[in-house]
Amino acid sequence: MMDFQKIRARAAKRKGGEAVLASLLGPMPDNAAVADITDDRILSTMAERVFAAGFVWRVIEQKWPGFEEAFLGFEPKRLLFQPDDFWHELTADKRIVRNPQKIKSVRDNAVFVERVSKEHGGFGKFLADWPEDDQVGLMAYLGKHGSRLGGNTGQYFLRWLEWDAFIVSADMAAALRDAGLDIAESPTSKRDLDKIQNQINAWAAQTGLPRRHISRILAMSIGENHSPEALREYMGE
Repeated sequence: MMDFQKIRARAAKRKGGEAVLASLLGPMPDNAAVADITDDRILSTMAERVFAAGFVWRVIEQKWPGFEEAFLGFEPKRLLFQPDDFWHELTADKRIVRNPQKIKSVRDNAVFVERVSKEHGGFGKFLADWPEDDQVGLMAYLGKHGSRLGGNTGQYFLRWLEWDAFIVSADMAAALRDAGLDIAESPTSKRDLDKIQNQINAWAAQTGLPRRHISRILAMSIGENHSPEALREYMGE
């Protein structure tokens, strides 16, 4: 495998220097702090990432106050008391994106959040206690037990909560392949994801960097060279 410092140096050169690259890595994630996130904010973030998947993120962000009103602040207990008519009426509610399947996912994920919260003393605590070197296992759990939380949606959900998550984007995967990791161009199999996890863990141990930063450095080291300004706008930072 290529030395990670070479990958970082290439990313820094593409972005205009080490200082610029460092400014694009985002804050240090804090998995322990995720324990304090309330269940309503967990469900809200789940729903936002589900609705944003395959859609223009900015549109979802602009409409989000309406989503919060329509879904009763994403309080799992309140939502679980609502009758079928409440959910049916949401499919015609202009405050939100009226996608029946994604609306149903909020109901299903309210059940999921409530169940896990009861078992672990809070869904945030469940996430905080999950080993940081096993994101792939956590992604599999979210994909199996949650609704529409598989693939990149689950990864972005963790990232938005400031859990130390890597994102397997096309550029990130290309950088790993370029560095010598034997994975598919679009790595989705358990075999490939395990390889990615192991390599990210190795680099985290070697560099002391969080996995989030390693992921971003990889993505910025290859592919289309987006400007720092465009990246900050995309990341909302």
